[in-house]
Amino acid sequence: MTNTAELLADDPIWLVLIKVVVIFAFLVVMTLFSIWAERRVIGRMQHRPGPNRAGPFGLLQSLADGLKLAFKEDIRPVLADKWVYFLAPVISATPALVAFSVIPLGGEVTVFGHQTALQLVELPVGLLVVLACASIGVYGIVLAGWSSGSPYPLLGSLRSAAQVISYEIAMGLSFVAVIMYAGTLSTSGIVEAQKGGWFALLLPFSFLVYVVSMVGETNRAPFDLPEAESELVGGFHTEYSSLKFALFFLAEYINMVTVSALATTLFLGGWHAPWPLSSIGGGVLDTGWWPVLWFLGKTLAFLFFFVWLRGTLPRLRYDQFMNVGWKFLVPLSLLWIIAVTVIRALRNNDAVTSQQFLIAGGVVIAVLLVATFLIPDRKVPESDGEVPLAGSGYPIPPLDLEVPKAPPRRSAVHTGAQAAPAGQLPGEGAGSTKEEPNGSV
Repeated sequence: MTNTAELLADDPIWLVLIKVVVIFAFLVVMTLFSIWAERRVIGRMQHRPGPNRAGPFGLLQSLADGLKLAFKEDIRPVLADKWVYFLAPVISATPALVAFSVIPLGGEVTVFGHQTALQLVELPVGLLVVLACASIGVYGIVLAGWSSGSPYPLLGSLRSAAQVISYEIAMGLSFVAVIMYAGTLSTSGIVEAQKGGWFALLLPFSFLVYVVSMVGETNRAPFDLPEAESELVGGFHTEYSSLKFALFFLAEYINMVTVSALATTLFLGGWHAPWPLSSIGGGVLDTGWWPVLWFLGKTLAFLFFFVWLRGTLPRLRYDQFMNVGWKFLVPLSLLWIIAVTVIRALRNNDAVTSQQFLIAGGVVIAVLLVATFLIPDRKVPESDGEVPLAGSGYPIPPLDLEVPKAPPRRSAVHTGAQAAPAGQLPGEGAGSTKEEPNGSV
């Protein structure tokens, strides 16, 4: 057992309950804060104020929105499957809460005279728990779309199933290199393995793949295809309202916090202080309650990255989005794992020194840059009078398109009635009778 596992094994039941309540409260508060920060940041990007009425700087706006959702009318469609329709939001929100239980928030601390670690549970397969929770969460989305009894939520849920499968494979492959260097699947063990340097610098491609995958996994812009309101109304939660819709909203933002905390744990040293601060006083800033501050700072940086993407990039087309996952991230991740395996084998056998490795890496990067500049641009085929097509074969309207004139209104001859003179209603012409309200003529 690791030192963290031994500390957590001695936790009394009251301390475990305190940690559960604190983690739940932390995730709910982070959800409210994330919603407020997202609206403020995007408002600043778009040169508008954002929420600024409810409370100072609009801080109570998210709380007001939550209360409004709670008091909205709860409507269930007639064709909906009652129990599945009710359980789907619960299935979507619960794994998001459970996944955070294996994330280490700090080192050893003293709580009411008891020595413990700032982590709920320590498992030798902590990373697999996170992946399992992410896999179960999509069942809530799929069941919500199927049980609503409407075609648009069903299409959104099917999109989500395909999306999560493709990007979860890429996310799992980004973990492989981290596991190889850390030598463990335990989250606390991975954090301890980064004392000498962050894996984001040592394994940059794995870090980039994980960043892209975590955005696709959480259905966030520009990868929010399952709830594309421009084509699917609202996606899988179109038929939901009140607290059930609030649970989907809560699950999305808790997933954002969880994947951001996991990125901090795997690639940014976890709760360890950044390099300039970690050397102060022999590492005194990595003791006590200081690590919580560094962990929160790194997690908030990833949350800001989510907001930045939403305010900057447009939504991708679905075929483009799937091509990125299957044709780019997965094959390159497999090649990267092979390269990391070969490099580690050579270094462990002392066949290649660090200096030789850096020189070889620089040569490869230089060759790739030169090849990029030497590759000629693709020639645009000349138009032969056919209908031009977009990049993926979708027809686009011609550039000289003219809107035809509106056809004339149908005449009285086609309708079987004569046109009435001006100021006279149809049917009130000569020889016609008008029935009075009392039935007389």
